[in-house]
Amino acid sequence: MSRWRPPAPSSTAIITREGFERLKAELDHLWHTVRPEVVKALAAAAAEGDRSENAEYTYRKKQLGEIDRRARYLSKRIPVLKVVEAAPSQRDAVFFGATMELENVASGETVRYRIVGPDETDARKGWISIDSPMARAVLKKRVDDEFDAELPGGRTRFAIVAVAYE
Repeated sequence: MSRWRPPAPSSTAIITREGFERLKAELDHLWHTVRPEVVKALAAAAAEGDRSENAEYTYRKKQLGEIDRRARYLSKRIPVLKVVEAAPSQRDAVFFGATMELENVASGETVRYRIVGPDETDARKGWISIDSPMARAVLKKRVDDEFDAELPGGRTRFAIVAVAYE
């Protein structure tokens, strides 16, 4: 039996201007601030002598690897991202960048989401990826339309209460 798994589907390469600037700032911060500090700490830990029993040296090596991995990812991801700045011509329909208010038809509970790129999702802010099941189900729908979304808790029916673009 092999351990081969098919590659994960690639995420959509679109992003808002704010998200793009945040990723660029993160890459710059990693390269110009964090990495030099870790390299200095690693050199100091290496100078202490026996590296096989040096926990500080081992920790700093792992930390440097994590920084390099994230920087490598950002260096490859940033050039392929397409920044979407303009709102769509149909401002009453749900597209990328929309902030929408949805009502759960069964419970009457309302939720607020914003559709953003996969690199800038934030559950606390209610920002969901355009690749998420909820976003895929609501795309191109208009105010007062109802739709079904396949969520972890099962299939749920929602109605669109409001749509806005920043």
